[in-house]
Amino acid sequence: MIYHIDQVTSQTEKMQLSDSPAPAAAKRLENESSQTPPSLARIPGLSLLHAEMKQETPQSDTPSSSVDEMKTSEESASNQTNGQPKASSETASTVNVLSSIRKTERSAPSRLSGGVPEPTCDYIAQSLMPAVTLPSPRRILVILDLNGTVLYRPAHFRPSSFVQRPYAHRFLSYCLDTFCLAIWSSARPENVERMVGQLLTPEQRSRCVVAWGRDRLGLCARDYAARVQCYKRLSTAWEDPVVQASHPYAAHGFKWDQTNTVLVDDSREKGRSEPYNILAVPEFSGPENEDSIVLPQVHDYLNTLCYQEDISCYMRRNPFQLSSDYILTP
Repeated sequence: MIYHIDQVTSQTEKMQLSDSPAPAAAKRLENESSQTPPSLARIPGLSLLHAEMKQETPQSDTPSSSVDEMKTSEESASNQTNGQPKASSETASTVNVLSSIRKTERSAPSRLSGGVPEPTCDYIAQSLMPAVTLPSPRRILVILDLNGTVLYRPAHFRPSSFVQRPYAHRFLSYCLDTFCLAIWSSARPENVERMVGQLLTPEQRSRCVVAWGRDRLGLCARDYAARVQCYKRLSTAWEDPVVQASHPYAAHGFKWDQTNTVLVDDSREKGRSEPYNILAVPEFSGPENEDSIVLPQVHDYLNTLCYQEDISCYMRRNPFQLSSDYILTP
C-alpha cells in the first residue's frame, strides 16, 4: 500500500479546531472542546518529514539476521574438523551479537521497587468502553523514550555519542509543536540531560514538559544500580504536579490520564501497567538495521489519537502496526 503526501495533507488540512462545543457523546470533553487552543491550529502532513529524507542517514535494504540464523551459523562453524571452529570475521561477528543478546537479559525488579506491575481493574474496565471519535483534534500527552526509540547509543558509557533514528529531528520538532511532549528514559538522569542537550535546542528543551531518567522509575537503590527490567508506570506521570500543570486546561480541572496519554517506547513490557497506552516500536540499533520507515508512521498514528475521546479504548481495538509497504512520496 502506498500513502501519498497529498492525500495525508488534504486530510490533515481539514483538522481545524471547532469554536463550537463538542457533541454530547463526548461529555467529558465538552468544556475542553469548546475552547480553541491557540497553539493547535491544524495538524500538518508529512511533507516536511519527507524533505529531510536525503539529509538523514540512508537506510540499508538488507534486513538484519534473525537470532535463529545466527545460532545456526555459530553451530556450523563449531562443527569443523577436530571440533575446532574455523576462524572468520563472520563467525566472530555472530559470537559478538549473541553475546550482546545475552548481556541484555534483565532480572525482574524486587518488591521494594514495586515488582512486576499489572493493570488495575478500573483501567481495564475503562479501556473496554466503546471508542468514540471527536469532531476536532485536541492536544495529547506524548511520553517519549530515547535510546532504542529515537536514537542508538553504540557505547552506553558515552551518552553524548549516538546515532539518530531516520527522521528523528523532524519528528521531535513536530511533537513539540503539536502535542505536549515529555521525555522519559531508563538511563541515568545525567545521561538523559546529555542526550536531550544534543537532540534539542535550548528553546525546544524549555518546551518539554519533563525530561525524566532512571531516578523516576521507583527503583530501590539495589535495583537502580543493577540490570533489572524497568517499568514506566504512567500513574507516576499522572500524579506529578508538573506534568499535570502542562495540560492546556489544567486551570479548569482537566487532567492527563489514560484517555489522553500515549507512551512511545521500544519495549512493550515497559508499558505493562497501562498496556493500551503504549505505542511500541521496533528497537533502533543503527540505520543499517532499519528495514522500515518507523517515525513517519508513528507520526500518522499520533495524529489519529488526537481525535480519540479515550486513547486506551482506541488502542485496545486498533494497536499500532508498522507497514512494510509504507512509502513517502512527494
